[in-house]
Amino acid sequence: MPEMVARIAALQDYDQYRDLHWEGSFEDYLQVVRERPEVTRNAFQRLYDMVVGYGEEEYIDNKKRLVRYPFFRDPIGDGKDAIFGLDIPLMRLVHVLRAAAQGYGPEKRIILLHGPVGSSKSTIARLLKKGIEHYSRTPQGALYTYEWVGLKEMGLAGDDDVFPCPMHDEPLRLIPVEWRERAIQELKLGNDRHRVAVKGDLNPACRFIFKALMEHYDGDWSKVVDNHVRVKRLILSEQDRVGIGTFQPKDEKNQDSTELTGDINYRKIAEYGSDSDPRAFNFDGEFNIANRGIIEFVEVLKLDVAFLYDLLGATQEQKVKPKKFAQTDIDEVIIGHTNEAEYKKLLNNEFMEALRDRTIKIDIPYITKISEEIRIYQKDFSAEKLRGKHVAPHTLEVASMWAVMTRLEEPKKHQLTLLQKAKLYDGKILPGYTQDNVKELRKEARREGLDGISPRFVQDKISNALVREGTEGYINPFMVLNELEKGLQHHSLIANEEQRKRYQELIGVVKAEYDEIVKNEVQRAISADEEAIARLCANYIDNVRAYLMKQKVKNPYTGKDEAPDERLMRSIEEKIDISEARKDDFRREILNFIGHLALEGKKFTYDTNDRLRRALEMKLFEDQKDSIKLSSFVSNVIDKETQDKIDIIKNRLIKYYGYNEASATDVLAYVASIFARGDVKE
Repeated sequence: MPEMVARIAALQDYDQYRDLHWEGSFEDYLQVVRERPEVTRNAFQRLYDMVVGYGEEEYIDNKKRLVRYPFFRDPIGDGKDAIFGLDIPLMRLVHVLRAAAQGYGPEKRIILLHGPVGSSKSTIARLLKKGIEHYSRTPQGALYTYEWVGLKEMGLAGDDDVFPCPMHDEPLRLIPVEWRERAIQELKLGNDRHRVAVKGDLNPACRFIFKALMEHYDGDWSKVVDNHVRVKRLILSEQDRVGIGTFQPKDEKNQDSTELTGDINYRKIAEYGSDSDPRAFNFDGEFNIANRGIIEFVEVLKLDVAFLYDLLGATQEQKVKPKKFAQTDIDEVIIGHTNEAEYKKLLNNEFMEALRDRTIKIDIPYITKISEEIRIYQKDFSAEKLRGKHVAPHTLEVASMWAVMTRLEEPKKHQLTLLQKAKLYDGKILPGYTQDNVKELRKEARREGLDGISPRFVQDKISNALVREGTEGYINPFMVLNELEKGLQHHSLIANEEQRKRYQELIGVVKAEYDEIVKNEVQRAISADEEAIARLCANYIDNVRAYLMKQKVKNPYTGKDEAPDERLMRSIEEKIDISEARKDDFRREILNFIGHLALEGKKFTYDTNDRLRRALEMKLFEDQKDSIKLSSFVSNVIDKETQDKIDIIKNRLIKYYGYNEASATDVLAYVASIFARGDVKE
């Protein structure tokens, strides 16, 4: 063997290949079933086991127990199709799969993923297909089918001696229905965890061959299965159209229902003599080939009504009707997805009540958490993909902030701004608001996440910013926000000018928020002494506690007990606009917050409370700002001492905050211009 070919061949796992291509007699298969009864699971049971096989993660969100399924982070594809921020819809989907796996009814329904464009409906379906395909290649997900052999001498398969089961049926279907249950009990197949229960009859082609062989052997079933049945491992594959089907609407003139249920093979008619002979029929419709697995209907409600009729029997009765043949049993998960416009048409079509009644709708909304939205863009615009292009800090954050706010409804009460609402949804702590408030906000919303800007639009505009000339090898938040604003002028999915105007106003809100973020960041870079902030925080808390409890504070230097330092406390509180009249309320709020954290077993640090952190940083910044003149950032003439100080701040921005040389220089100049305008309180 040539050297390079041999090196490639050495990479092959022969043991795995032999395992995946296992073949044996019906007796061998019965032994497999006795040892591993789970190989006989139906499609829903297998799909559910596959999803939960990757684990379940419980967590509490707004006092509500939720479960996250790591499968939807796409461990198979290294996160390529990972889904973020949709834990609740995905939990509902898995609950449907679980109920269907246990035979409670959803197995007789279409699972319909419904939501706005770009909300991950197709990705969820793709993940499930990819997952079940991979699962069938593992020992845990093994399943089997059969083929007929020795047919040529019997005159049953023309020139072919082997006739594969065209619909990949479960081999136990070869046991006649009349005594199948008794046979399973006699052989003690199954256990407490996996009960063997095989429903349905053979497909028309296999039924024809089975009956012919039974007649030949005078009804001796054992001779039929011993002499003519070979069981083999079944590997699901979307590419090979085995166990995984995908159907999508096309031009009505170029599509008919045979694409779902198969069609006559005219070449075989000459061989078998009749178009009603099932061996002359191609059981290659999407319903046929998806048997034992999953079928996805892309934009299912765009299908012609004639196609939707085929879905009725496929769901409730779990049967399909091939042309000229009896109804044929199928075992597959039917999942479709559609957007809201098409779903409204279904609701308004009184002729489709039967389909509506057989549909389980699961809403897949847009993400309403900023941090989860950021993860979408981080996946697409990672350093590896950008080939040297730099994305300045907060660029993806402000784009995500804007996208999420377009999807939220204006708060009806609580005197909240839309930005504050977005922060609360993202788990941020705002003074005076609790998890109960967040729960109430979510309850009062009617269409949150079903309207707004899709991630695709934002991705397109970030891409535009990256390839635009003159970006100096990096992009910053303003470049992306400008692209978003320009893109709104021609966005085809914006319904009216009022909506367009609202989205443009939200860009202004995001720009103002970015100003605050970047000012605070530069302030922290200037006063980036965490130990000093922690000491200042501890000193403040000690004084607050002493003040509220009417006690004294021990001076760490003199060791004497002194009255609480009112001047220190007020110098910090004034930085965040705490008035003299409200100081006691704020101080109690801080101590209550610390006590609440302690009850939850959490430790309070200076950055646990966002408002207090900002106040401490601004206080420390004020104490240190005289050591460097902010106006020097935008001055053309800088002495060496000032330049050294600027370089230190710039290096801190690069080292601790993720900037590069160019973006750090620009952000310092931008913040300096804000300071020069007097936007920062002295």
